[in-house]
Amino acid sequence: MSLPRRFVVEADGGSRGNPGPAGYGAVVIDPDTGETLAETAEYIGVATNNVAEYRGLVAGLRAVGALLADGPVGTGVQVRVRMDSKLVVEQMSGRWKIKHPDMKPLAAEAAAVLPGADISYEWIPRERNKHADRLANEAMDAGRRGDRWDPSASTAALDTPRDPVAADPVTPQVGWGSAPDLGAPATLLLLRHGETALTPQKRFSGSGGTDPALSPAGLEQAERAATAFAALGTVAEIVSSPLRRCRETAGAVAARLGLEVRIEDGLRETDFGAWEGLTFGEVGERYGDDLDAWLASPDAAPTGGGESFTEVAERVSAARDALVTRYAGRTVLVVTHVTPIKTLVRLALGAPPEALFRMELSAASVSSVAYYADGNASVRLLNDTSHLR
Repeated sequence: MSLPRRFVVEADGGSRGNPGPAGYGAVVIDPDTGETLAETAEYIGVATNNVAEYRGLVAGLRAVGALLADGPVGTGVQVRVRMDSKLVVEQMSGRWKIKHPDMKPLAAEAAAVLPGADISYEWIPRERNKHADRLANEAMDAGRRGDRWDPSASTAALDTPRDPVAADPVTPQVGWGSAPDLGAPATLLLLRHGETALTPQKRFSGSGGTDPALSPAGLEQAERAATAFAALGTVAEIVSSPLRRCRETAGAVAARLGLEVRIEDGLRETDFGAWEGLTFGEVGERYGDDLDAWLASPDAAPTGGGESFTEVAERVSAARDALVTRYAGRTVLVVTHVTPIKTLVRLALGAPPEALFRMELSAASVSSVAYYADGNASVRLLNDTSHLR
């Protein structure tokens, strides 16, 4: 068989727990014929989603290298990598910095697999990455049984028929006037929960503390938000952080709209470790060096086993991707906390981590981000409190 000099690699990875039992899958495709040239998948033990996704990328690129083993890779080989992980695509394209220690060696490994090849990266919605997703799930299922993934038993290719046009790289659009009609975006209305007793005191209140309820003022704010969303009339679904203050805020809106509340664990607030319940000044007095490090680097965690902003961004990104896929074309009310909302806005803007300290989010405020089918996002609203007046 005469091999092409152009390849499409579709890769994916998943973790049932994040971190939890994880696996990856990758497929190499001839973009001209749609033919599957190679498949690979593996159960990798306990890992995060992002690690599994990077492992899938490396495996897909290695599969191309194996196909070209009898000839030089070199100039003239084009590889279009398509993944539904915005993080991996943006980092490998050089637009986002790679700071997480688990990601750096994997990214370097991926960059070194095919020296001399022309490699480009494209984000695709999850529903267009079903082949690699099914391979990853087959690998995880095999790992759960104590087996290795068996390519002869795979049905991923049979379950995801394709044609040459679908596999061919998309020609980039240039300029606003030539942009394609991408249809209605998935719009996330980001509602910060109402006040708790800790809110006016500006105390750290994350997912590792006392899980406070809404105060009387917070309950009133939730009711005012419910009235505003009922008047808006566009909310189709409600998703909430598992923490009590968010569930109570979401419940007030759900009761007014006649909707159910779906819990998304990835939307919980940062675990602030030993800082939970303390004011900023108290943290500075007791843990000054740790606070300085936290303010200087997104990889630094609060004292006592809390979460870094990098770790929070990873799980919030995974939750965002799941919501955008699940609610494509619909408007969803997402009831969550300061850090997840600021993180979603920061990522949509492509802003650096220090942008988190340059946004103000009042209790029960509303922000909004729209996500389009091409992977682009548009921030439409930030910290709106007009419904509370």
